[in-house]
Amino acid sequence: MSITPIRKRLSPEASRDAALEAARDLLVEFGPQAVTLKAVAARIGRTHANLLHHFGSAAGLQKALIATMAQRITGRIAEAVLRARAGDQNPQEVVDLTFDAFDQGGAGALASWMILSGNEDALDPILTAIHDLVDELVEGHDNPDLPLHDETLQLVLMALGDALLGGAMAKALGLPRGRARELAARGLMAMRRE
Repeated sequence: MSITPIRKRLSPEASRDAALEAARDLLVEFGPQAVTLKAVAARIGRTHANLLHHFGSAAGLQKALIATMAQRITGRIAEAVLRARAGDQNPQEVVDLTFDAFDQGGAGALASWMILSGNEDALDPILTAIHDLVDELVEGHDNPDLPLHDETLQLVLMALGDALLGGAMAKALGLPRGRARELAARGLMAMRRE
């Protein structure tokens, strides 16, 4: 006689959160192609149908994942910007958080995967979160002439490019792996001096 393990009943929110955490782990461990309903369901001990109920499709899961990641990332960046404003104005922490989010956090790979698979509208949550963050930072800033939109564009594009090609390009050019981060921080400082 075999005994079937009893699955712990989760609230819909807890089930959704568990699925998103598992999806993020799969993204970081194996890349965006591993973020499937089947793989996430297996990781959290749920059924494919359960995840379909929550997300509608793999694209829905990926969109929810990038929205969750965007909220976490922009929240941490906002905190870092506020700390920098209160202190020495060194943008290195903001640069590091942004680069880490796109590289180690998997946002760069996921965003690229979505674009290449034709699921560009799934990027809307991250674009909206970044736009909202910049608007919030502009409102709370004592220098309205500071080019926060320009800074953000430069930083996000550099972080995305570095996540995708940074290691290979740095190696090909004989530069240290962290050079793009240094250049991004220097660029932000230069924009602030203009």
